[in-house]
Amino acid sequence: MRVGHLQDTSAEVLRHKSSADVSTVPQLGKGLSWSNENMRRSDLVQHKEKEKGANTRTSQIVFGERQHLLRVLDSLEGTELPIARMQQERRILEELIHARTRELNQINTAWDEKIGLVLSADAKPEMLEKLAKQAPQEDFYLLRLISEHPRANAKTLSRLAKHPYGAIRENVARHPNADANTLTWLSRDRSQPLWYLVAFNPNTPPPLQRRLRDRLKRLGETQPSR
Repeated sequence: MRVGHLQDTSAEVLRHKSSADVSTVPQLGKGLSWSNENMRRSDLVQHKEKEKGANTRTSQIVFGERQHLLRVLDSLEGTELPIARMQQERRILEELIHARTRELNQINTAWDEKIGLVLSADAKPEMLEKLAKQAPQEDFYLLRLISEHPRANAKTLSRLAKHPYGAIRENVARHPNADANTLTWLSRDRSQPLWYLVAFNPNTPPPLQRRLRDRLKRLGETQPSR
């Protein structure tokens, strides 16, 4: 993720499929200036719960799988295959796509509709706050979209600053609406170097900003020259 590039999100555009079996998958993010069609590598990386030692299937994982299945279905429908094989493989893929849609709705009810609300041009700070408050911790994808939304307010960002997913905390640390208290708290994060992002956030208190930039300067001076 690039420093200061808040609007570089991984919101994926889902196509309506011609087949009735997958036509319920909605179209997301169309025409929105703050989204693009690229999924991040982290969308497919399992988040491991340290205290349990088990892999958690978050919404980001499940959504990434569904996107890949949709692409496979696209490829299948664009090739010449015997009718029997085409029908069989299409049926299998559609079942897998629907299984992941059901899994997303188990994580957070009406998941696609909520993603559509966040990506809507009419998204308001109050709505983003409500969605962030109601979303379960496992809904990484929705919460990450909210954390990088330009209309997310300081209250919402303060809530998301405590989320276990590092990419969400990174978004908060660079967000122009994050307040001084949230940025100060993130600068002390021991799990990842968020202090670097905090150092360049204009809302960071000047004394803290100077200390963090001095720290960065000292690190640069200690790096061996090549």
